[in-house]
Amino acid sequence: MLKYILHRILVSIPVLVGITLLLFVMLNVIPGDPVALMMREHASPDVIARVRAQMHLDDPAITRYFRFLGGVLQGDFGISYKINRPVTGLILQAFPNTLILALCAALVAWTIGIPAGVISAVKRHGCIDHFFMGFSLLGVSMPVFWSALLMQYVFAWKLHLLPVSGFYGVKYVILPAIVLGWSSAGVIARLTRSSLLEVMRHDYIRTARAKGLHEAPVIVTHALKNALLPVVTIMAIQVAGLLSGAVITESVFGIPGVGRIAVNAIETRDMPLLQGAILFSTVLVIAGNLVADILYSFLDPRIRFAMQEK
Repeated sequence: MLKYILHRILVSIPVLVGITLLLFVMLNVIPGDPVALMMREHASPDVIARVRAQMHLDDPAITRYFRFLGGVLQGDFGISYKINRPVTGLILQAFPNTLILALCAALVAWTIGIPAGVISAVKRHGCIDHFFMGFSLLGVSMPVFWSALLMQYVFAWKLHLLPVSGFYGVKYVILPAIVLGWSSAGVIARLTRSSLLEVMRHDYIRTARAKGLHEAPVIVTHALKNALLPVVTIMAIQVAGLLSGAVITESVFGIPGVGRIAVNAIETRDMPLLQGAILFSTVLVIAGNLVADILYSFLDPRIRFAMQEK
């Protein structure tokens, strides 16, 4: 297992280097001068040129890339053009808010998705199955910004049950967590249903029923454990995706997280801040995939045996 983990980490290194190169090239071909945008119309061309030289923006692109890469290896993403503070500190300051939102959204997704998938599989082709699958399809299909605005309109503006935006306590997390977790719950519900239906066709399930066991123990004890193997993998990947993909939700609900930092960096063309936010999110996604593979190997002994044979 340790050899497998080290192999996956080593494979991830070229991916990260390639992402830094692609990110650097894409952000530097965007038209516009970040210094002119930062200083607005109050600065003369001479002042802008002097500031560009002080920020080393006149250096060759290859020099700036390797300077950026060297800083990343040391955990230094540079200084924000707009805020004039270390990017690493800004990201670490905002990350707890994103982490809380992502974990709450994942809890919503798991609490709704797994029971809905199990009930749909047991009551397949019935009214309950059609209801849950239709509800999950709605969550997967509806854009996050639209469901966020809809939730705000109904529960905040009309019913006055929850706050519209902000991040000042538990009640401020409920709406964004539901919005962010709804689409993930739909994916989990559909995957749980299809996986459970596949497992229930196996011979050992028929044998358990032939022994006279009731349907509930057969499903919970025998079928669900094996049916959740692919679901657990998706759940781990979804947590990483929620950590890195809460941009729209954080913007709509005014949550000061990493996603909102990225949006503000785009608006102000703050390249160091945007580079840091995107690269930080990329690391989270890669780590989530690694955790998913490790969890799958622990849950499925066949994968561990295959690793030992290699």
